Amino acid sequence: MTYGRLNGCIGELLRDVTRGRLGPNCPCHVDPDIDNAALPRKVGWRGGLGQVAAAQSHLANQGVGQGDVFLFWGLFRPAERNGTWKFVGSKEHRIFGWLQVADVLRIGFEPETALVKYPWLEVHPHVRPGWDSTNTVYVASESLRLAGDDLGVPGWGVFRDGLRLTQNGKPPSSWVVPDWLNPKRGGTGLSYHKLDSFREDGTLQAAARGQEFVAGLGERRDGIAWLRELIEVQS
Repeated sequence: MTYGRLNGCIGELLRDVTRGRLGPNCPCHVDPDIDNAALPRKVGWRGGLGQVAAAQSHLANQGVGQGDVFLFWGLFRPAERNGTWKFVGSKEHRIFGWLQVADVLRIGFEPETALVKYPWLEVHPHVRPGWDSTNTVYVASESLRLAGDDLGVPGWGVFRDGLRLTQNGKPPSSWVVPDWLNPKRGGTGLSYHKLDSFREDGTLQAAARGQEFVAGLGERRDGIAWLRELIEVQS
């Protein structure tokens, strides 16, 4: 897969903002694969997330599985096009999409069984050769259900604008977080983060180069309400 094969102008944008160092012909890793519009899709296609090595081990150790919800975040920067694309603002972390797990596929070296069950996974990078025995794919549910309610949206997708995590005027990893997550405000806490990472003012110093943070939300009504509102507003 290359950036130029993705729908939209991402290959051109990449070429412009890197001043030609990268571009449409560069290979890309479409994962999580949660954007319906990114590629032509086969009938029955659903979103998927691949994981391997330490990241997958952490998810397994935390018991992540069917019914759990991934929220995907990354580093963003505003850009505009005036002949060519250019950055026009500061870097920030944003939540950009979701995936509720319906099935956990322990693929390892052998994707054939997964492809028999879900043939539309053939475009996912984690059914390609070269991964180790920990190679795993999380398949999205057909529809999103929270606390027994069907929200009427798919179990995967990308947000229109995303939710900004970064505090105004602060480095990207200085986050504003909801009270249900902040243990200093009665929240669940977050894997990879000690109590001192959280502040009384409702902020968090997120771990640098962080990945796969897990919160044990359980049946907390405040957390489920927060997640439900986020998806209903942004989807």
